[in-house]
Amino acid sequence: MRDALAAREPGDHPPFWVIAAGKAASAMARAAVEWGGARVRGGVVISPDGDAPAPLHGIRGEHPQPGRGSEEGGRRALAVAAAVPHDAELLTLISGGASSLMAAPVDDITLHDKREATGVLLRSGADIYALNTVRKHLSAIKGGRLATACRGRHHAYVLSDVVGDDLSVIASGPTVPDPSTFGDALFILDRFGGRHAYPDAVVSYLVAGASGDRPESPKPGDPRFASTRTILIGSRVHAMRGAADEARRLGYDVRIVDDAVVGEARLAGPAFVERCLTLVPAMRRPSCIVASGETTVRVIGRGSGGRNQEFALAAAETLARTLSPAAVASAGTDGVDGPTDAAGAFVDGRTVQRGAAAGLPSIDRVLAANDAYYYLQPLGLLIRTGPTGTNVGDLQVFLLA
Repeated sequence: MRDALAAREPGDHPPFWVIAAGKAASAMARAAVEWGGARVRGGVVISPDGDAPAPLHGIRGEHPQPGRGSEEGGRRALAVAAAVPHDAELLTLISGGASSLMAAPVDDITLHDKREATGVLLRSGADIYALNTVRKHLSAIKGGRLATACRGRHHAYVLSDVVGDDLSVIASGPTVPDPSTFGDALFILDRFGGRHAYPDAVVSYLVAGASGDRPESPKPGDPRFASTRTILIGSRVHAMRGAADEARRLGYDVRIVDDAVVGEARLAGPAFVERCLTLVPAMRRPSCIVASGETTVRVIGRGSGGRNQEFALAAAETLARTLSPAAVASAGTDGVDGPTDAAGAFVDGRTVQRGAAAGLPSIDRVLAANDAYYYLQPLGLLIRTGPTGTNVGDLQVFLLA
């Protein structure tokens, strides 16, 4: 954030207001206040902890499902944007998690309706593109609507937690035009659970929108975006570079895999191991392969865990079939994996054997119950960092001694 602001044109320093939302909101806002000094007139920071530097107002939002704080933050952000004079500027600072942390449902939809719809999508394994397409069409702030509420100049700075870094998907794109439609949102409901699984108010609103009876989200070419500039300042690439630099410092021969790790976690984990095993013959020992991305989980059981824990646990079976002294870790860069206190997990070729010796169920049974947490916990394989204050997706690391 400091680097991005330092790159501003000399003399480009009008008074400004700040809206910061996401898991990195507090740190990004501090950088903006340090840079702006007395030119900062006010604003709001919506984050998991509600921390905000003066003179900004802090609000604690909720994640992964929006709550009352999220809605308060969304309404306050819209008010801040609308109050910016035409000769001043709005700085919007966006990071992963903002879709849930900053919410403002349209008038026809309650926060409860939106929570229910989001819950169905999450349990059905919808990826972030599908999830945020629906969110944008149930929101008064997402899908470019925050930008169109501002009369002044508008600079938005974005940290990406989305594979592909699509600005219209990150945080549901509050500052950029939205290429998706009501029809797209209805298709996603049909694909993930069917319309009968969603609240009637949500389905009715999306159907009305697809029929032209509700206003679409602002689209590319809308002149209201003429004064808004949205800039990507960080992504999963930075996390991979950081991990690779540290591995080299520790003496590893390092390879970065540029292709994103995606798909269902329990399938992506073994596939990652298999790919790494094809790469290491050309590397010297010890070897380190770094990748990143974001997988999904289809919830069919009643257990506890997250996508990184499922990824690692599924990878353990593949590692057990190799004779190589290898290990795999997968962790969320935000320090949070699903509804648990872990960021992810690490496993090696002995994990399956250790689990059996401890009397734990088979990995297939554990994955079927979505219960990776309670398999990994007694074996001491969970990665616990606590919230990191940022979010650029998940990081996967393969090590070979």
